[in-house]
Amino acid sequence: MVVQELGWDSDVDETVRDAVEERSGDELLDEDADEVVDVVVMWWRDGDGDLVDALIGAIGPLADNGVVWVLSPKTGRRGHVEPSEIAEAAPTAGLSQTSNVSVSDDWAGARLVAPKAAKSRR
Repeated sequence: MVVQELGWDSDVDETVRDAVEERSGDELLDEDADEVVDVVVMWWRDGDGDLVDALIGAIGPLADNGVVWVLSPKTGRRGHVEPSEIAEAAPTAGLSQTSNVSVSDDWAGARLVAPKAAKSRR
């Protein structure tokens, strides 16, 4: 599994990164990679810019059944993003939100897929 990481900064949860690398069996690709990827892990904080634009950029190298995970700080943490912001940005970028999860003490995740990928999983 090929995983690309976007939005890395010193505040990311290294335990989450390590777990993703272990699960994928390889190091995470950075934002400059040109490979087709199965998963995009996007660390997203309030103030990072336009989420729709970032999502459109993230799906460019995504495989047909690929998944984008938007990881954002939980409520009360610096950089918190309202879940409704992610839910509203996803369809504008051509994605569907399929689930929300807690990925660590400080980070929440929203799983986004292209609509045809969402249908194939039913």
